[in-house]
Amino acid sequence: MPLNFLSTPIDYLAGIGPERAKLLRSELHIHTYGDLANLFPNRYIDKTKYYKINQLVPDSAQVQVLGNILNIKTVGAGASERLVATFADETGRMELVWFRSQKHFRDSLKINEPYVAFGKVARYGSQYNIAHPDLELLADHKSRKQSAMAPVYPSTEMLAKRKITNTYIVKCMRKLFSEINGAFIETLPDDMRAQYQLIGKNEAMLNAHFPGTPELLQQAIYRLKFEELFFIQMELLLQNLIRKTKIKGYVFDRVGAKFTDFYKNHLPFELTGAQKRVVKEIRADMATGAHMNRLLQGDVGSGKTIVAVLTALLALDNGFQACIMAPTEILAQQHYSGVSELLKGTGITVSILTGSVKTKNRRVIHEGLEDGSLDILIGTHALIEDKVRFKNIGVAIVDEQHRFGVAQRAKLWKKNDLPPHVLVMTATPIPRTLAMSLYGDLDISVIDELPPGRKEIKTVHRFDKNRLAVFAFIRDEIALGRQIYMVYPLIEESETLDYKDLQDGYESIVREFPLPQYKVSILHGRMKPEDKDYEMNRFVKGETQIMVATTVIEVGVNVPNASVMIIESAERFGLSQLHQLRGRVGRGADQSYCILMTGHKLSSDSKTRLQTMVATTDGFQIAEVDLKLRGPGDLMGTQQSGVMDLRLADIVKDNQILALAREAAQKLLAKDVKIVRPEHAGVKRVMTFLQNKKGLWKYIS
Repeated sequence: MPLNFLSTPIDYLAGIGPERAKLLRSELHIHTYGDLANLFPNRYIDKTKYYKINQLVPDSAQVQVLGNILNIKTVGAGASERLVATFADETGRMELVWFRSQKHFRDSLKINEPYVAFGKVARYGSQYNIAHPDLELLADHKSRKQSAMAPVYPSTEMLAKRKITNTYIVKCMRKLFSEINGAFIETLPDDMRAQYQLIGKNEAMLNAHFPGTPELLQQAIYRLKFEELFFIQMELLLQNLIRKTKIKGYVFDRVGAKFTDFYKNHLPFELTGAQKRVVKEIRADMATGAHMNRLLQGDVGSGKTIVAVLTALLALDNGFQACIMAPTEILAQQHYSGVSELLKGTGITVSILTGSVKTKNRRVIHEGLEDGSLDILIGTHALIEDKVRFKNIGVAIVDEQHRFGVAQRAKLWKKNDLPPHVLVMTATPIPRTLAMSLYGDLDISVIDELPPGRKEIKTVHRFDKNRLAVFAFIRDEIALGRQIYMVYPLIEESETLDYKDLQDGYESIVREFPLPQYKVSILHGRMKPEDKDYEMNRFVKGETQIMVATTVIEVGVNVPNASVMIIESAERFGLSQLHQLRGRVGRGADQSYCILMTGHKLSSDSKTRLQTMVATTDGFQIAEVDLKLRGPGDLMGTQQSGVMDLRLADIVKDNQILALAREAAQKLLAKDVKIVRPEHAGVKRVMTFLQNKKGLWKYIS
């Protein structure tokens, strides 16, 4: 059998043909024999077990029922028209229902012939029914050996409509495996399979589709998940290796006057142990001559900004400029204010460039960048415009980097002859399992302790009925000279979502806290930039005591005097967002509070989110729960191409397999970095295919 057998177009498999092949391509992305072989079952059912009609219960898992069709009739009209067959056995009667392909079934069904009906049982009135069942004549059913672990494959509504049923896909899969007959090439070396107790590729593939025993099914799925995660880790580790050994970076081997003067004379507080460790890691990276690409994770308020400043000063001491890029104007302005304050009196020049900077000021910034008199530039996407040219940029610091696209970040890397060193920062803690899969090609630093003296924010959950008590608490805090955030999920009332909206909230707060004793600011995304700045500045200066806002204040707002965060309709927010919002308070010396307001009707996931927020302020614990609730792709906002394209493995549930797969990849590369040993031929074949797609293999082989 030729090696490219699995590349055979699916059209050529007996029983498929051009029309069905077209459907399989469009609906399930099955183009070749290999694609079909890698369509794994969603679950397995016992096809040796048959139910009597009087044993059925509604909403049960899919079942098989033996019986005869007594009659067929059309019921209803228009959109509700359906074909109904009365199906009976010796214990009772039920209905089989079709809303689609009615003519086909009316013409093909045989009265008083024994059938096997398979599907999900529902109840309509006093009658059980199965909608769009898999239906097979008993004689045909008996002609094949039935399994206690029969595969059930993914499907779509269009496939069901075109009569490409699970029975049909199983039939195609059996035909395929009879033709393959052990043709899968082993991808993992013998010593690795022995060490990690992995069965062979052919045995795994066969038993993933048609398990011989429950034990073999378990071994097959384990082997295939391991393989999937192993090759993802190989790709990420190779990319990391390429960057460190092949892509040159600027050598920052001096710790000079600017860094030393700031550290000794201007640093406003003692660095935490975690901050010192991270700065050492960054210094070591940038001194090697390899290109630094480091992810800095730090919870809200952990002190990432000071690390960014020290990193920028290392660049300055070595004759280079630095930039800090943020996703929003508010966050860029916050960074600018913070960095300018820290560097006051050092003689280091800092500017800000955002969309709202006037043309006259832009011209001054551009000149300063090009002649080298401007040391640090902070800004938004405006930094990546073609007309922004640095004399000698050496380090680019990107905050909340997952909000930027790959192409946007790449523009920043082209601002010098060699790409500047890269430090990407995030205040969204990423669980280790996700970090290994999303950022396995980056070096990762974690600031895992808060600065001393910070008081933990007290978080409580309150229902709408407690609102008067919450208002009384707000008055007490304002009387103590504190300020309050009130965050709403929507700007205007929604007809479909029963959540507190901003306009309604603002009006009720103004009534409850009237002038002249109280002053209230309002902030949302639809406001003009100058209006946002005006309202925000009023709050920062303490001219208003309450800020009514949407999530526009989620990132970057730093008001140490604000001690209370009230989140209305908290069930509407994700865990990560709730944690980010809570981080807007607790920045001063006063005890701070976060109050989560909800109605009484809460989903199970909403209850879990609220309980988690009340139980912990640890961002990494919160991220683990968030990952379990939402899944990896959703958690990061966007999926990195290829990294999350998993057929079987789940990086949350299979985190132990992921760790072993990474260990195996590290061991293999440690002894055979170019993957040239004969025993690694299978690994080389897969990696060549993957790397050729990305154009990276040329750096290694």
